[in-house]
Amino acid sequence: MNLTLAAIGRLKSQEPEHILTLDWMGRADAMGKPLGFKSVRLMEVDPRLREPDRDKEAAALLAAIEPGSFIIALDERGDTPGSVRFANRLAALRDQGTRQVVLVIGGPDGHGEALKRAAHQSLAFGSWTWPHKLVRAMAAEQIYRAIAILSGTPYHRV
Repeated sequence: MNLTLAAIGRLKSQEPEHILTLDWMGRADAMGKPLGFKSVRLMEVDPRLREPDRDKEAAALLAAIEPGSFIIALDERGDTPGSVRFANRLAALRDQGTRQVVLVIGGPDGHGEALKRAAHQSLAFGSWTWPHKLVRAMAAEQIYRAIAILSGTPYHRV
């Protein structure tokens, strides 16, 4: 199974959040291969809009996502499953033969209706509102944590 973190906009290469995101995604990619995660990657989608427009951002994201992908929208109103349940969900999707799972981070105004309709699931990092740069790093860490849980490493402590 391929696992992608897709986000609106591009971060500068020297931004701390970008460095953290790439570090955790790289760790997840390396650790995930023996577990059946073929690739774990970041996909930045920049629709080059003058003003934020969640419907145009949603269209750009959906155009960049492989058809048939299992889409998980990161949204403040989503479910809060916890790390172990998230890891188990990824494992179940992998075991069911899902080829592509995409976690999607929208723009500053959230997800457009088309993306909300296309999403199979919606997850949140609690009820607080987080900056998009931090959400990328937090999502990357949770992907790494999920793979660490599935591999049985001591990274995740309960």
